[in-house]
Amino acid sequence: MADQYARPGDDNRPTEIPVIRWEEPPEGPVLVLLDQTRLPAEEVELVCTDASALVDAIRSLAVRGAPLLGIAGAYGVALAAARGFDVDEAANALAAARPTAVNLSHGVRRAEAAYRAGLAKTGDSKLSSAMALAAARALHQEDAEASTRMAQHGLALLDELLPGGGHRVLTHCNTGSLVSGGEGTAFAVALAAHRQGRLRRLWVDETRPLLQGARLTAYEAARSGMAYTLLTDGAAGSLFSAGEVDAVLIGADRIAADGSVANKVGSYPLAVLARYHHVPFIVVAPVTTVDPQTPDGASIEVEQRPGYEVTEVTAPQVPVAGAGGGIPVAPLGTQAYNPAFDVTPPELVTAIVTEEGVVSPVTAEGLATLCARSRQVTI
Repeated sequence: MADQYARPGDDNRPTEIPVIRWEEPPEGPVLVLLDQTRLPAEEVELVCTDASALVDAIRSLAVRGAPLLGIAGAYGVALAAARGFDVDEAANALAAARPTAVNLSHGVRRAEAAYRAGLAKTGDSKLSSAMALAAARALHQEDAEASTRMAQHGLALLDELLPGGGHRVLTHCNTGSLVSGGEGTAFAVALAAHRQGRLRRLWVDETRPLLQGARLTAYEAARSGMAYTLLTDGAAGSLFSAGEVDAVLIGADRIAADGSVANKVGSYPLAVLARYHHVPFIVVAPVTTVDPQTPDGASIEVEQRPGYEVTEVTAPQVPVAGAGGGIPVAPLGTQAYNPAFDVTPPELVTAIVTEEGVVSPVTAEGLATLCARSRQVTI
């Protein structure tokens, strides 16, 4: 296929999008979020004054993506503490808002632990809330730094597996600045390849049913000046069979101890296609996405989303008619199966790229060694 729309790879325009920030107006601290349900039609911000508003934003996918959920969860605990709400209640509600994404509970518990440590040490709730906020800000910064290192490791792996550049990469869902404190996970690797002139084409799965690829990844690719093409999820097979995919890059919401990867539904079929067509299938995620307490893929709780997300189509600024606020595309009363994620077994994963390095082949031993190394670095 022709690449007549490719642009020079030395385009270093800023791509990070301000998706979350802490503000302290006179009436009290707030957490400001970019409402991702309104993209790409408009950039609208949500202002959360308490943890319950943030829980609603998480469940509605206004804020989403594993690393960003961790950051948001930590800020949510800090917000509850700063405004004098019950921190335990807020932390539990936040951690349960989306069960599959382990980063969310990680961020919540980290900020909560900082708050509790402050109370135990000083007995001062104001100082303790400041410690929770400091923990959230530290997590935010760490994720930005992790994003940079993941991009470096991922690009090195791509160049090793596919010498000569000209990479044609297929991605699923959305893994860029919209899900991160930095430039993302899998998307950050593709962006690094683009900047060095080694990305020939980014194939973007539209990602049914909520179109995170079409609405969000295409939005980010366009902002970055990348050569990209959007396709329906069902068209991926024909793309593989035509020999147009050199590698698959996806993110993850939870990685079990054995290397099983839970990611946006539709990822597992891509792994099967990639294996059949001898194409590398690469997962890019921070170490915090690895959950040693989840032994295998069967133990991962997969979030089930409302059926109306399948039976209706929603689009910003379009009149709505359905029960879920969208345009009905199925007969009234149609039952829908709508898992948010599927699980890819480790034998179908070529490599897991983290900020601490690459695990390949993907084994429980390799992941355990990586996580142990990460803990030593943190300490």
